[in-house]
Amino acid sequence: MKPASASLKRLAVLGATGSVGEQALAVAAAFPERFCVTALSGRRVARLADAVRRFRPELVSVADADAARELRGVLGSDAPEIAWGEAGLEAVATHGADLVLAALVGAVGLAPTLAAVRAGRDVALANKEVLVMAGALVLREARARGVRLLPVDSEHSAIFQALAGQRREDLQRIVLTASGGPFRTWSAERIAAASVEQALAHPNWAMGPKITIDSATLMNKGLEVIEARWLFDVAPERVDVVVHPQSVVHSMVEMRDGSWLAQLGVPDMRVPIAVALAHPERLPLLDEMKPERLDLAQVARLDFEAPDLARFPCLGLAYAALASDEIAPAVLNAANEEAVAAFLAGRIPFPAIADTNAAVLDAHRARASGGALRDLRDVLEADAWARARAGERLAAGRAA
Repeated sequence: MKPASASLKRLAVLGATGSVGEQALAVAAAFPERFCVTALSGRRVARLADAVRRFRPELVSVADADAARELRGVLGSDAPEIAWGEAGLEAVATHGADLVLAALVGAVGLAPTLAAVRAGRDVALANKEVLVMAGALVLREARARGVRLLPVDSEHSAIFQALAGQRREDLQRIVLTASGGPFRTWSAERIAAASVEQALAHPNWAMGPKITIDSATLMNKGLEVIEARWLFDVAPERVDVVVHPQSVVHSMVEMRDGSWLAQLGVPDMRVPIAVALAHPERLPLLDEMKPERLDLAQVARLDFEAPDLARFPCLGLAYAALASDEIAPAVLNAANEEAVAAFLAGRIPFPAIADTNAAVLDAHRARASGGALRDLRDVLEADAWARARAGERLAAGRAA
């Protein structure tokens, strides 16, 4: 691999074969004079091999030793250094990049992202569970090392952009927008009978299955509330959610003089990805990648409505977790991952996701453990405990 010039930003991508990871690589490929991809992790060997051939990274990581052998066999003499497992993820995260894109899905992303922060790497954060599970810990580590956390989620990127150049003490509140998912207009009775296929039919965004189900339950928005609380260092009561079915306004801030600042655009994840990768500059996507452009006259109207917590209780559970203790969000996240996996496997009906989450969160609060988040071990212990409680409930059929 040729050495990077001083003008190139060195990128490491955790989750390179997922939706966000692949779109990030597309952005990097469109601007080869700006980005040098030095390390990648991915679970899909064929797609990872294609990325290796295209970007010639120094290091790649796969799920396990079998996948490493498969990748080495596919690439032959073109294979770079290959690692695997948790150690491989941390190797990619600390390899020497200027910026680490954390685009893994779920709790698996916490340890490597924290390793990147502790190694002094700036992080473009798409893996929202990192701050959901360990916001206090990650923020302490980032501040101690002068590390920047750059949001990739479209909603948090919108807030990040709206607050650029603003004094933080002038912020009144953050308002995250939610599409409402595929069940926004459905009755509670119809939602209760929803199939996996119906829940995966998101009206606006193309995403992976887990995040799409989270959008259908509004848990995704709840996780974003928790993430925003830490990312922008605001009290939970200053983070609101409004349903916006057109998904044109990606989020907003209200300032203390009553002014509102919002970021608008068509639903296209390449935009917030590019904002994070190129910060503090903006890439000329309109010239190089030809994204769809927003036509306000064609949109004609923008609708907003309050979320219905009776039909979508997962959003309320996120606020309840924030009001409980520092460990409760990790408990809620773990229970949700187990419940969503059970729903996708056809083992439970759709409403049982929220029921499972509520039951495990209640059990955590009944433990009266204090909930102080001291280190990574606290997070991992809470995560394991919550998964076990959720698993017991799901196995016993009480979530159905």
